[in-house]
Amino acid sequence: MKTVTIYTRAFCPYCMRAMSLLKNKNIKLNQINAGMNAELRREMIQRSGGGATYPQIFIEDIHIGGCDEMLALERAGKLDPMLTAA
Repeated sequence: MKTVTIYTRAFCPYCMRAMSLLKNKNIKLNQINAGMNAELRREMIQRSGGGATYPQIFIEDIHIGGCDEMLALERAGKLDPMLTAA
């Protein structure tokens, strides 16, 4: 399984939902709480190509978007192959 990096902020229901799905899949998470840290928020926005909402999710170095985009990948059956592909 690949490592997922997720930029989060406290009390974000979308962050909690995304992390719950990934934890249920036993995915190794690298959670970065960027909500109260301007430097980490700038890093998140730059790394995601302008994504300023929470969460911003990366599988290894590939940006997949936020919670809604990840859930769409899951519904389409595309998330698991992305998490396991070599």
